[in-house]
Amino acid sequence: MPGGRLTSEDRQHIAAGLAEGLGYTEIGLRLGRPASTVMREVARNGGPDGYGADRAHEAARHRARRPKQARPPAPPVPDTGHGRDPEAVRDFTESFTELLEHQGLPRMMARVLACLLVTDSGTLTAADLVQRLRVSPASVSHAVTFLEQQGMIGRERVPGGRRVRYAVDDEVWIRSTLAALQMNDVLAAASQRATEVLGAATPAGARFESSGAFLLLLNEALHNVMEQWRQNRATRSAER
Repeated sequence: MPGGRLTSEDRQHIAAGLAEGLGYTEIGLRLGRPASTVMREVARNGGPDGYGADRAHEAARHRARRPKQARPPAPPVPDTGHGRDPEAVRDFTESFTELLEHQGLPRMMARVLACLLVTDSGTLTAADLVQRLRVSPASVSHAVTFLEQQGMIGRERVPGGRRVRYAVDDEVWIRSTLAALQMNDVLAAASQRATEVLGAATPAGARFESSGAFLLLLNEALHNVMEQWRQNRATRSAER
């Protein structure tokens, strides 16, 4: 768990945040934890309406006392002849997974994406992911569906067969940024409409007007950055 195990004090803060009506992201920011950590903690202990800090902490202590079955280490990522240290690759993959979690990606989705990113081919089948991550096929199916919807991975048919491979490429963050741009456009349009409905001279209308102006400025800057990136890439390709 990123940041170590939750303490009794952490759970008191979670309960207080839920009582205030805060979302998982804001509670996580207060604790310095990913929103997914808070979400799992609440979900396994009665949900937002039934969460109790003391009861949750006692349940965690009970789980910690249960004997755990030793599990063999996950298989190393194939070296493909590059002389990599398998242990170093595993350590990086786990730390990168935690980084993705801190950015708001749920744990399983972060694990799948990190697993794909560290492969040279950038492609793995569902069976490959199940074997490498040691999770259920259902968990992989849920994760890849989410990542596909976000435009972060694609799928392709294995040549000569019916199996599907999931793939990432060097434009994974480009597509993610494009998705953010589209959402910003929608929010900016909604903010403009809100300004008209509420009145720009009112506090609420002024708030929407300011937010919409910021989103439009942000999108313009991001479009410029992406265009510059494409030009730089084209120049590098021409020089090779």
